[in-house]
Amino acid sequence: MQERLYAVIRRLARGKASRAPGEASAKTLIPDDPTARTRRFWPWWRWGLTGLSALGLALSGFLSWHYVTGGSMLGCSGGSPCDEVLNSQWSAIGGVLPVSGLAVGAYLAMLVCSLSIGPTTAGPVRRLAWDAMLLLSGAAAGNAVWFSIVQKWIIRAFCPYCMATHFTGLVLAILVIWRASRQIDDDAAGVAPRTDDVVRENSAVVRRRATALRHAATWSLLGLALAGMVAAGQIGLAPSTAYRGGESQDKFAAIDSRAVPLVGSPDARYVVTLLFDYKCPHCQQLHLLLGEAIRRTKGKLAFALCPAPLSRQCNPYVPRDVDEFKDSCELAKIALAVWVADRAAFSAFDDWMYSFDSGDRWHPRTPDAARNKAIELVGRGKFDAARGDPWIDRCLQSSIRIYGATMQNGVGGVPKLVFGPHWVTAQPTTAADLVSILQTSLGVPAP
Repeated sequence: MQERLYAVIRRLARGKASRAPGEASAKTLIPDDPTARTRRFWPWWRWGLTGLSALGLALSGFLSWHYVTGGSMLGCSGGSPCDEVLNSQWSAIGGVLPVSGLAVGAYLAMLVCSLSIGPTTAGPVRRLAWDAMLLLSGAAAGNAVWFSIVQKWIIRAFCPYCMATHFTGLVLAILVIWRASRQIDDDAAGVAPRTDDVVRENSAVVRRRATALRHAATWSLLGLALAGMVAAGQIGLAPSTAYRGGESQDKFAAIDSRAVPLVGSPDARYVVTLLFDYKCPHCQQLHLLLGEAIRRTKGKLAFALCPAPLSRQCNPYVPRDVDEFKDSCELAKIALAVWVADRAAFSAFDDWMYSFDSGDRWHPRTPDAARNKAIELVGRGKFDAARGDPWIDRCLQSSIRIYGATMQNGVGGVPKLVFGPHWVTAQPTTAADLVSILQTSLGVPAP
């Protein structure tokens, strides 16, 4: 009898200690204090989860809208690093399903779940909502890491909209994992039987928290596995290297293969027009493949080099100027002046423009460096005389008109290959890729 009385006293003392002096119960506060009610149902972390989910939904929805419509975005004009990312083959899975579309579904689901984790929601529903958020936030974090790697080491360009979406996903994942483990622990504590043995009760708390952490970690790892499946799908499906193409309704002006810079023989049976920019990294990569592609086609192929600078200084089809291409027009004119001054020297100049100085990454030449190289190859007198030749502007405008005729939904971009009425913007990684694009996308006959 005495032992039972002591147990009752201990439980009463524990109940009093759990409430600070003068503190009213939540039941008393809720009907009388709207602020306390709001804090209970919508604490700061729940506002954070909902706000981040809505932000991720808005960003990914904006990117999906761009993918569907094909229009230009603020700060992502044709040829910019942002445009390279948004229009690369890595922006979709198998060239069909946009990755931003997957993000829209994930963030929409997380937004719905964030509205279903309040204290008024039934326990099983609340638990299911937390599990779904753990799974989806783990997937969002994994995809954020994967697509950051793609931008850094594969595309070698960054999209601020994409990086903002990835950062949102990472922060959301951290908040979800932190809060979910605590919420699962709190729910378990609410149904766990109390014991009079303090040591046994503390041990139960430790086990309960460890179980909650394992539960949160398991669902988050499953989300990471989903992200891994997306990455494997992109790699396994071998994204197409020809990511935009079409057929022009306007007839292109005929290119005289003996009047413009050429890679290959002017007597080649098939001459493909190549629109490029001396500050475009993908143009540099394509340039390295031209000679091998000609060899693979047994000399029946040649490429007419037609500079199409991505700068409004000379190209009115570019919607807005980008710092990366501010010198593009001048570099194109210097190259064409070398062609006018000494055609035999052009190949050396062109190769030098796309060559490496040091390191493992190509850096575009500056106008001063290009001018000095041109003078070194052809001499100052011949270069200065050629620089004022009106043919340079005529050739440049002819290339720019072709660029304008091959725009799609207001979006341009280089490098662009044109053969007959067909054109394609491509990012081949090997000569075999380039030959395949020429034959399948442009209709160049096989040798």
